Amino acid sequence: MIEIWGVEGIPEIAAGDDLARVIAGHATGLADGDIVVVTSKVVSKSEGRLADGDTREAAIDAETVRVVARRGATRIVETRHGLVLAAAGVDASNVPPGKVALLPLDPDASAARLRAGLRALLGVDVGVLVTDTMGRPWRNGLVDVAIGAAGVVVLDDHRGRVDGYGHTLEMTVTALADEIAAAAELVQGKLGQVPVAVVRGLGHLVSAGGAARAADLVRPAAEDMFRRGSREATRRGVIMTFAAISGVIMAFAAVKRHDHER
Repeated sequence: MIEIWGVEGIPEIAAGDDLARVIAGHATGLADGDIVVVTSKVVSKSEGRLADGDTREAAIDAETVRVVARRGATRIVETRHGLVLAAAGVDASNVPPGKVALLPLDPDASAARLRAGLRALLGVDVGVLVTDTMGRPWRNGLVDVAIGAAGVVVLDDHRGRVDGYGHTLEMTVTALADEIAAAAELVQGKLGQVPVAVVRGLGHLVSAGGAARAADLVRPAAEDMFRRGSREATRRGVIMTFAAISGVIMAFAAVKRHDHER
C-alpha cells in the first residue's frame, strides 16, 4: 500500500527561513522510509530566489544556457541545470505580487540540506524530492517532476531483465522520482497552498547512502534526438546551407581572381 498526504498549515515562506524546521513542525508522524516531496517554489523562497516581476525577461535570459524553441513571446529553453522547460522555470504563480520565482540554484543540494535537517530535528531517515511543473512534448497538460533529490532512488533500470514471456528488456528505464513527484501533486494541487506532501510505502526506494541525484534524470545531449524544435532546426539548416554556399562562391571568386591576376 502507498499512502500520500499533503502537509497542511505550512506558512508563507520568506528568504532565510529554515524550511526543514518549518516542515518538521507540521509534518507530524514522519517515519523512516517516508519520502517528503517539496515544491521548488517554497525552496526558492527560502533561498531568496525571487526577482522583481519587471525583470522577468532578464531573469529568463540569465537562467538560459540554450534556446530550444521560440513561438512569439514563449521560449522553451535549457537551464543551467540541464532542464528543458518554458521560460527557464521563471514563474509568477504563488509568489507575492510584483515578484517572480527562479528555480533553486542547485536543487539536489537543496534536497540534501532538507534531508539532513529533518534527520537532525526529528531523528528520521527520509528521502526528499524537490519538484517543479513541466509540459511534455506531444502531450497536453502539465505534470510535476523531480528536479532535486536526496536519499531516493530516481531511476529503475530494467534493461537486461526478463519479462513474463521470456523477452529481455533492452530500453526500459523508469523515472521513479518523476512518478512520485506527479503522484504527490495530486494532493498538493496548484492553488491549495500545500507545498509539501509525504509519500509512505516506498521505503525500499529510500537509500541510506543518499547518492542518487535528480540530475541523473537529465538526458545527455549526445542522446537527445530532438535537440531543437522543428522550425529552429530548419532555420539553422538554411543558415548553415547559405553559409556553405557563400563559402564555395567566395572560394571560386578567389580562384578566378588569382587566374585573372596571372
